[in-house]
Amino acid sequence: MAASDNSLKLPVPDSFPAFPYNPYPIQIDLMQHVYSSIENRQVAIVESPTGTGKTLSLLCSSLSWLADEKERVRKGQLLSQARSDEPDWVAAHTMEKRQRELEAQNQEYEQRLATARKKEAALKKKARAKVTKRPVSILHTFSRLMPDADLSDDDTFLPDDDGTEPADEGDNFSPAVRALRERFEKSYQRQPSIPEEPTCTKIYYASRTHSQLSQILPELRKLKFKHSSNDDDDENDSQQDDQKYYKWRTVSLGSRKQLCINDAVKLKHGDLDERCRKLREEKADKRCEHLPGAEDELRMLELRDQILATPKDIEDLAAAGRNALTCPYYGSRRAIPQAELVTLPYNLLLQRPAREALGIDLTDQIVVIDEAHNLIPTLLALSSTRLTRRTLSTSLHQLSVYFQKFRNRLSAGHVLHLKRLITFLEAVQKHIAEWKSSKDGVQKLSDKVEVMTPQEFVQRLGRKVDGINLLEIETYLRNSKVARKISGYCEKYLSIVADSSAGDHIAAAAPLLVVEGFMQRLAAASEDGRIILSIIKTSDGDDVEVKYQLLNPSTIFRDVADVSRCVVLAGGTMSPIQDVVNQLFAYFPTEKLSTFSCGHIIPASNIQALVVGKGPRGGDLEFNYRGQSDKQMIAELGQIIFNLCSIVPGGLVVFFPSYSYLNVVKEEWGSTRMLEKFEGKKKVFMEPPDSSEVEAVLREYAVEARSSNVRPRGRRAGAVLFAVIGAKLSEGLNFSDELARAVVIVGLPFANKTSPDLRERMKYANEMEARRGVKRNHGEKDAASELYENMCMNAVNQSIGRAIRHRSDWASLILVDRRYRSSAIQAKLPRWIASGIMATETFGQTVKQLGTFFRDKRS
Repeated sequence: MAASDNSLKLPVPDSFPAFPYNPYPIQIDLMQHVYSSIENRQVAIVESPTGTGKTLSLLCSSLSWLADEKERVRKGQLLSQARSDEPDWVAAHTMEKRQRELEAQNQEYEQRLATARKKEAALKKKARAKVTKRPVSILHTFSRLMPDADLSDDDTFLPDDDGTEPADEGDNFSPAVRALRERFEKSYQRQPSIPEEPTCTKIYYASRTHSQLSQILPELRKLKFKHSSNDDDDENDSQQDDQKYYKWRTVSLGSRKQLCINDAVKLKHGDLDERCRKLREEKADKRCEHLPGAEDELRMLELRDQILATPKDIEDLAAAGRNALTCPYYGSRRAIPQAELVTLPYNLLLQRPAREALGIDLTDQIVVIDEAHNLIPTLLALSSTRLTRRTLSTSLHQLSVYFQKFRNRLSAGHVLHLKRLITFLEAVQKHIAEWKSSKDGVQKLSDKVEVMTPQEFVQRLGRKVDGINLLEIETYLRNSKVARKISGYCEKYLSIVADSSAGDHIAAAAPLLVVEGFMQRLAAASEDGRIILSIIKTSDGDDVEVKYQLLNPSTIFRDVADVSRCVVLAGGTMSPIQDVVNQLFAYFPTEKLSTFSCGHIIPASNIQALVVGKGPRGGDLEFNYRGQSDKQMIAELGQIIFNLCSIVPGGLVVFFPSYSYLNVVKEEWGSTRMLEKFEGKKKVFMEPPDSSEVEAVLREYAVEARSSNVRPRGRRAGAVLFAVIGAKLSEGLNFSDELARAVVIVGLPFANKTSPDLRERMKYANEMEARRGVKRNHGEKDAASELYENMCMNAVNQSIGRAIRHRSDWASLILVDRRYRSSAIQAKLPRWIASGIMATETFGQTVKQLGTFFRDKRS
């Protein structure tokens, strides 16, 4: 789409007709803020509590801007046709003619999508009528696609071309085949009903998981954007009501694992990505039957149109591919240029190699990141790489076996690069072996860790490595895909030497990919990164871990923020918002940043926020490191929970600062029989250590929590669930209504300051603040302390947000620790909580306030 005409400034709307309901004032405020931020090319940090219609508001406001932008571009195109020296009637005629041409193009394209919708409906009908056969045919297909003879051909394990430019993953064809493909593409585009592919301004909507992304399309379908062809109401219109509204061209991006429809390939054990790549590179009947070649490009283009014709989530996309017998993974990638809304998980948006592989260009596009409270931890996790001595040893062994086998068949360039890689791995292996020897016998845990800059680490590897261009080696690994080739060869080799001593070294899957990731970080490292050497415990004894840790998350995010038209970071609890600004946008001019934090849609009477600083016996409650070992305080906490079990109806969720403290408390309460007392009031549940058990525990907890509605008073009713802040139950779960009539936060979950990662991040925060010339007043916290406190409060806010989930919900939020009385701590709570918080003077006052709240709700 053409760039916007700055002379046609878009005013912020007073209303949003596409919104399907009568919006609340805070929803109007949120949508206006997002619309304004997009128009003014800003970064917007938006906090909108769960239950306030955040997703619907984000979609409505951003798509409303996009609709207005399309009209602005259309006007700009019309104005550009008129010459200033022409008479008015000539200019008007020219503009009218151009308008008819544009309308004809739009109608033609919409007709093309309408045809795709009809074809998709026919394929669905045919699929429903089809008799499902037993999987014998799958095995037959498998033997046809991947015969044993293929594995004996060692040519498949030779590296790809080692050119300087990375190959497009979707275009690994010979020049002759590529020319044939282009000819078919042009032939397809010349058909009168199908214009040349449009490219357009689009919205990239990202979230952390596919389950969160799956909630977007139901909200999208609720929006009522009138179709341009239906601007004039026609009572005799025979179209269905939902067809009168514009269907945004939408594509959902996922992984091969989610979208592969080749059952034969999926049944095979091992790396699905690599098997897909191998089949894509094959010719004729050895190629994947669901990935059309250049001679059958129409199949892929038809699937692309079906994808764009109606919004589809990942499951719908896979079903469409199955019905069309065409790969939905590559079909979705082909749909990106024409899509107006692209939904994708964090990792595909935030990593430049992933964006490049998908052909995503964020220049002047709109990026919406939902659940953005996870953004900073995700950026740091994506940029860190861990390399153990065992993985290093396995990589070196596999590489040596491969090099000896293929040395005489490799070009001089391949031999040179692989020799340098072997030199690098040998140097790293030697250094960490010497480092471990120097630490043997050391008792103090902190002395078994060493932190250095990447430059210092490379210097320690010796002059041979210091002279190697690591970026060149990393580029070679990426372009040649030799890590996967070596892994594939060693899988075959392992089957031959299964009884040999080499088996243990070769068993690991593609360990060189870990080395490749480590070298990528090392090659691109700057002052923002650190290398951390540490001795770790494994099932086989002590091992050495070499970790690259990025200290500055904005280093990665700049690639997104600097080129996009607008970035919207949205979450239910983004507080403390200033922490997001400090870590991601410290370099941004203030006029390019906007923040928005709205209240909750629930009435103020539906929420009670209490700070409990004293126990039943009058003692101060402070669950710091020393206080957590105080048995008297544990007893006080037990009495508090017991009282709450008597007062709170339905479900009671209690969050502890760590697993270790929950285990200490559980053991102490078990010995004093306090757990039995709880059981007399409510059924007791504990957060399971194994993720696979979470669903079963939550299901049983939900049944018990709702039981208070049916059991006679005076008998055990409801449930209490003990969980951990920042763990499995503190995020992404919905404890609405009876599942959490009260949420208790025990203490403040400050991270372990002895952690080398955290220590370096805090040190780096102070260094960056000093470089920016920031001066703090006497007694004011420094940047490191602010970072430390913000990390804690971000975790608290996520746990608190589990309770109030919709407009009619109500609950009590109880913060058990006197440190929550601090105005600095309260300022970092979400505004809708902090504005009405009450700190009780005695525990008796706490019980009185709780009793009044729940009596009012019962009545």
